[in-house]
Amino acid sequence: MKHTYEYPRAALTVDCVVFGFDSNQAALQVLLIRRGIAPFKDHWALPGGFVRVEETLDDAARRELEEETGLKDLFLEQLYTFGSVNRDPRERVVSVAYYALTKPADHTTAASTDAAEARWFPVSDIPALAFDHAEIFAAALARLRGKLIYHPIGFELLPPKFTLTQLQRLYESVLGAPIDKRNFRKKVLSYDLLVPLKEQHRDGPHRPAQLFRFDPVRYERLKKKGFLFEI
Repeated sequence: MKHTYEYPRAALTVDCVVFGFDSNQAALQVLLIRRGIAPFKDHWALPGGFVRVEETLDDAARRELEEETGLKDLFLEQLYTFGSVNRDPRERVVSVAYYALTKPADHTTAASTDAAEARWFPVSDIPALAFDHAEIFAAALARLRGKLIYHPIGFELLPPKFTLTQLQRLYESVLGAPIDKRNFRKKVLSYDLLVPLKEQHRDGPHRPAQLFRFDPVRYERLKKKGFLFEI
C-alpha cells in the first residue's frame, strides 16, 4: 500500500554555478544560459532544472548541465540549499545548488532543452540573473575563494601543464587581489606537489617559462598523513 502525504510537497530543483579560468586573459569566468521559456524568458540564469523522482541530486545536476550546456565529466560539489518561499513565481520550489570547475578550452558549449544560449562571462561583469541566481552565484564564489586557500582545487581550472605565472594569475583572479610573487612561488614549491617538466612555455615577448604539472597521487598520500595545503 502506498502512503499518501497529508501535506503538499514543494518542487525540487538543482542549480549549477560552473566556473572556468581563461589563462590567456587571466580571468575567472562563469557559464550562464539564456532562458528560452517563461518565467524570465530571455534572461540570463544558472543552468539547472527540476529533479526527476527516480534520480539522485548529483545525477540531476549532471544531467541538467549536459542538457543545457553540453558539458559533462566536471568536478562537481554540492554547495547549499536555497528555499525562500517566493524564489520562483511558478510554485514553491526548493533548489539544491552545486558549483562546478572546468577548463573552458576543453569543452564546446551547446545550449539545448529550455536554454536558448550558453555563454561564458567574466565573474567581474555578469548580467542581471533570473530568480535568486545572483545570491546562489555569490555563495558559490565565496565558497570557491574560501576553499582555494586550503585545498588544491584550483588545479581543476588549469591545463595539465602550466607555469607558475599561470598558477599565480589563477589565484589572483579567484581571490580578487594581487599576490606577492616571491612568497607565492616559495610556498607552492615547498609542498613538493608540482612536478617540473622538460618543457617550457613562451608567453608573449617574455623568455620561456618552466612548465609544471600537479601530482594528485602524492597529494592524496600526504593528506592521509595529515598534510594541510594552504596558500
